[in-house]
Amino acid sequence: MANKKAKARSRRRDRGSQVVLGQRNVLLLIAGLVVVTIGYLLLGKGSLTAAPVLLVVGYCVMIPLSIILWVRKPEDKQTRSGE
Repeated sequence: MANKKAKARSRRRDRGSQVVLGQRNVLLLIAGLVVVTIGYLLLGKGSLTAAPVLLVVGYCVMIPLSIILWVRKPEDKQTRSGE
């Protein structure tokens, strides 16, 4: 029991010490930046409906998701299935 807790703590420490951006994270970040850019372009042209929606989706959904979502390493999957 104590051994499982120690392993869980060490995994949390390892994850916290390094930033891992996978392909999914980078694509979400790029897509979020594209959506925000399109939102600003539409805002500059006078759109008062589509531009705010795109800006909110880009800033409040896509960019945070690209940061929050974890990239699971193969060794993480093996330890979860072994528990």
